[in-house]
Amino acid sequence: MTNKPVKQPGVFKTGAKNDAFAQYFIGQSYNNTLVTPGTDVSVPVNNVTFEPGCRNNWHIHHNGSQILLVTGGQGWYQEEGKPAQLLNPGDVVVAHDGVKHWHGATKDSWFSHLAITTGKAEWLEPVSDMLYNQL
Repeated sequence: MTNKPVKQPGVFKTGAKNDAFAQYFIGQSYNNTLVTPGTDVSVPVNNVTFEPGCRNNWHIHHNGSQILLVTGGQGWYQEEGKPAQLLNPGDVVVAHDGVKHWHGATKDSWFSHLAITTGKAEWLEPVSDMLYNQL
Protein backbone atom coordinates (compact mmCIF):
# COMPACT_ATOMS: atom_id res chain seq x y z
CA MET A 1 0.00 0.00 0.00
CA THR A 2 1.29 3.44 -0.90
CA ASN A 3 1.45 6.51 1.33
CA LYS A 4 2.26 8.80 -1.60
CA PRO A 5 -0.42 11.35 -2.47
CA VAL A 6 -2.02 10.51 -5.82
CA LYS A 7 -1.10 12.93 -8.58
CA GLN A 8 -2.62 13.59 -11.97
CA PRO A 9 0.48 13.97 -14.16
CA GLY A 10 -1.40 14.02 -17.48
CA VAL A 11 -4.50 15.57 -19.00
CA PHE A 12 -6.82 12.66 -18.14
CA LYS A 13 -8.01 11.75 -14.65
CA THR A 14 -5.80 9.26 -12.84
CA GLY A 15 -8.55 6.75 -12.11
CA ALA A 16 -8.86 4.11 -9.43
CA LYS A 17 -6.13 1.84 -8.11
CA ASN A 18 -5.38 -0.77 -10.75
CA ASP A 19 -6.22 -3.69 -8.45
CA ALA A 20 -7.26 -6.01 -11.30
CA PHE A 21 -3.66 -6.01 -12.61
CA ALA A 22 -1.76 -5.39 -9.34
CA GLN A 23 -0.10 -8.81 -9.54
CA TYR A 24 1.68 -7.65 -12.73
CA PHE A 25 3.11 -4.42 -11.25
CA ILE A 26 5.80 -3.47 -8.77
CA GLY A 27 4.41 -0.44 -6.96
CA GLN A 28 1.03 1.20 -7.32
CA SER A 29 -0.61 1.91 -10.66
CA TYR A 30 -3.96 3.48 -11.47
CA ASN A 31 -6.32 2.93 -14.40
CA ASN A 32 -8.92 5.14 -16.03
CA THR A 33 -10.71 3.29 -18.84
CA LEU A 34 -11.48 5.88 -21.52
CA VAL A 35 -12.87 3.56 -24.22
CA THR A 36 -14.45 0.22 -23.40
CA PRO A 37 -14.69 -2.29 -26.25
CA GLY A 38 -18.24 -2.95 -27.31
CA THR A 39 -20.38 -3.44 -30.35
CA ASP A 40 -19.01 -0.49 -32.35
CA VAL A 41 -15.45 -0.29 -30.97
CA SER A 42 -13.07 -3.20 -30.53
CA VAL A 43 -9.98 -1.42 -29.18
CA PRO A 44 -9.73 -0.41 -25.51
CA VAL A 45 -8.05 2.84 -24.51
CA ASN A 46 -6.82 3.27 -20.94
CA ASN A 47 -5.07 6.07 -19.11
CA VAL A 48 -2.53 4.23 -16.95
CA THR A 49 -0.72 6.16 -14.22
CA PHE A 50 2.31 4.89 -12.30
CA GLU A 51 3.51 6.28 -8.98
CA PRO A 52 7.28 6.99 -8.79
CA GLY A 53 9.22 3.71 -9.03
CA CYS A 54 6.22 1.71 -10.27
CA ARG A 55 6.64 -0.50 -13.33
CA ASN A 56 4.84 -3.39 -14.91
CA ASN A 57 6.26 -6.86 -15.46
CA TRP A 58 7.87 -7.92 -18.67
CA HIS A 59 5.10 -8.86 -21.09
CA ILE A 60 4.36 -9.72 -24.70
CA HIS A 61 1.34 -8.74 -26.79
CA HIS A 62 0.10 -11.58 -29.01
CA ASN A 63 -2.06 -11.12 -32.11
CA GLY A 64 -1.84 -7.36 -31.75
CA SER A 65 0.25 -4.47 -30.54
CA GLN A 66 0.14 -1.69 -28.00
CA ILE A 67 0.54 2.02 -28.63
CA LEU A 68 1.64 4.17 -25.69
CA LEU A 69 0.96 7.92 -25.90
CA VAL A 70 2.84 9.63 -23.05
CA THR A 71 0.71 12.35 -21.45
CA GLY A 72 2.54 13.25 -18.24
CA GLY A 73 5.58 12.77 -16.04
CA GLN A 74 8.64 10.72 -16.96
CA GLY A 75 8.89 7.00 -17.53
CA TRP A 76 10.79 4.15 -19.10
CA TYR A 77 10.09 1.73 -21.95
CA GLN A 78 12.40 -1.18 -22.64
CA GLU A 79 12.38 -4.07 -25.10
CA GLU A 80 14.32 -7.20 -24.24
CA GLY A 81 17.94 -6.95 -25.40
CA LYS A 82 17.76 -3.18 -26.01
CA PRO A 83 18.57 -0.15 -23.84
CA ALA A 84 15.71 1.48 -21.93
CA GLN A 85 14.19 4.61 -23.48
CA LEU A 86 13.40 7.62 -21.28
CA LEU A 87 9.86 8.80 -22.03
CA ASN A 88 8.48 12.33 -21.75
CA PRO A 89 5.08 13.88 -22.53
CA GLY A 90 4.43 13.77 -26.26
CA ASP A 91 6.47 10.61 -26.87
CA VAL A 92 4.85 7.73 -28.74
CA VAL A 93 5.92 4.08 -28.42
CA VAL A 94 4.67 1.09 -30.39
CA ALA A 95 5.12 -2.26 -28.66
CA HIS A 96 4.89 -4.62 -31.62
CA ASP A 97 3.26 -8.05 -31.65
CA GLY A 98 5.52 -10.66 -30.05
CA VAL A 99 8.09 -8.22 -28.56
CA LYS A 100 8.93 -8.72 -24.87
CA HIS A 101 8.96 -5.36 -23.06
CA TRP A 102 8.05 -3.40 -19.94
CA HIS A 103 7.18 0.22 -19.07
CA GLY A 104 6.81 2.32 -15.96
CA ALA A 105 7.71 5.47 -14.05
CA THR A 106 11.16 6.78 -13.26
CA LYS A 107 12.23 6.62 -9.61
CA ASP A 108 11.37 10.29 -8.97
CA SER A 109 8.38 11.03 -11.20
CA TRP A 110 4.77 10.10 -11.61
CA PHE A 111 4.12 8.83 -15.14
CA SER A 112 0.98 8.61 -17.29
CA HIS A 113 0.32 7.20 -20.73
CA LEU A 114 -2.64 6.26 -22.84
CA ALA A 115 -2.50 2.57 -23.73
CA ILE A 116 -4.25 1.57 -26.94
CA THR A 117 -4.08 -2.21 -27.00
CA THR A 118 -5.05 -4.91 -29.45
CA GLY A 119 -4.54 -8.62 -28.98
CA LYS A 120 -3.84 -10.28 -25.65
CA ALA A 121 -1.02 -9.70 -23.17
CA GLU A 122 1.07 -12.55 -21.82
CA TRP A 123 2.40 -11.42 -18.44
CA LEU A 124 5.89 -12.62 -17.53
CA GLU A 125 8.45 -12.11 -14.75
CA PRO A 126 8.85 -8.83 -12.81
CA VAL A 127 11.52 -6.33 -13.87
CA SER A 128 14.32 -6.91 -11.38
CA ASP A 129 15.34 -4.21 -8.92
CA MET A 130 18.92 -4.61 -10.19
CA LEU A 131 17.92 -3.79 -13.78
CA TYR A 132 15.58 -0.96 -12.76
CA ASN A 133 18.03 0.64 -10.31
CA GLN A 134 20.70 0.85 -13.03
CA LEU A 135 18.51 3.24 -15.06
